[in-house]
Amino acid sequence: MNYRNNAAILIIFILMSLFSCAGQRPSTLGVKDARLAPCPASPNCVSSDDTDSRHSTSPFQLIVPPGEAWRAVRTAVASLPRTKIVSETENYLHVECSSPVFGFVDDLELHLRMPQNLIATRSAARLGYSDFGVNRRRVENLRSLLRQQGVVR
Repeated sequence: MNYRNNAAILIIFILMSLFSCAGQRPSTLGVKDARLAPCPASPNCVSSDDTDSRHSTSPFQLIVPPGEAWRAVRTAVASLPRTKIVSETENYLHVECSSPVFGFVDDLELHLRMPQNLIATRSAARLGYSDFGVNRRRVENLRSLLRQQGVVR
């Protein structure tokens, strides 16, 4: 019995590894009307532009000049494991973050808002319903890293 369970788990693992868990890149990514896209109803997304407690997170409040902060953010994001910068402008960054085992892809977006002296954030899973807090932890870990560098409050 134990052998069958282990074999079934192994087969599932192999099949999941063979099939892409990346999902399709959402068409809603990017900045529209000076805001990042709203989170879906599912709990697998956080955004500083959302106001409900389930999805809301604070933006990164800058304590250095915006240009300096933006360079630090780009460097910090590029140093994160399993991340790939997909698109970048002078005030927007889209990053794909992959999970270590199955390669599930989440989309991390950062939007520099110079007049407000902040960086808006959004991190969302492409697939599934729950992310077990992965996206919130990603944003908070990045915030912590930038705090240690003296870039954000």
